[in-house]
This record gives sequence, C-alpha cells and structure tokens, in this order.
Amino acid sequence: MAGPKEQPLPPDVMAREDAIEILRVFVLDGGLSMAFQRAFEEPDMWGLLLVDLARHAARAYARESEYTEDEALGRILEMFEAEIQRPTDIGTTTPRGQKGH
Repeated sequence: MAGPKEQPLPPDVMAREDAIEILRVFVLDGGLSMAFQRAFEEPDMWGLLLVDLARHAARAYARESEYTEDEALGRILEMFEAEIQRPTDIGTTTPRGQKGH
C-alpha cells in the first residue's frame, strides 16, 4: 500500500536520538491535514516556528519562481493576516488517541 509523499529528514537530525518531530502537514483534496504535538512550554514559541517557516518558504519561492524573497514573504504575511481576521475554515483539533491517532 502506497503512503504519502514524505519529506526527507533534515541532515542535522539524522543521527540525533533527542530530536522530536512536532509537526507534519499534508496537502489533501486542496486543503491541509496536519498532526502536531504542543512541544513547547510557552505558546509564543509557535510564533517563532511560524516566522521561521515563512522565511524558509519565501526563500524557496525566490529560488524556484519569479517572486523575490521579500515579495513572497509579503504575500505569506498578507494571507496570514487575512486568515486570522476572516478564517476560511477553522477546522477541528482531535486529541491524540482519538480517531486513529
């Protein structure tokens, strides 16, 4: 049975038994499906994670498309703000141990 197309592990975590995967996100039927664990003592660390992810995504767009890094980051931030203000789908969060977790 074929599974999802997964990303490879980052090189710096390959030999580290103390590394903890905290987030998996998949594109499915035009939407997002994700699994995560809280991982941090304070919620503000998720802000740091989201900004770091946005910067990496902007760099990828700059390498692989006609967008500059600043343009891509601007578009990401615009959508983030729009989605905070007017969510298209707030989704649900199912605790681990339920529905196949």
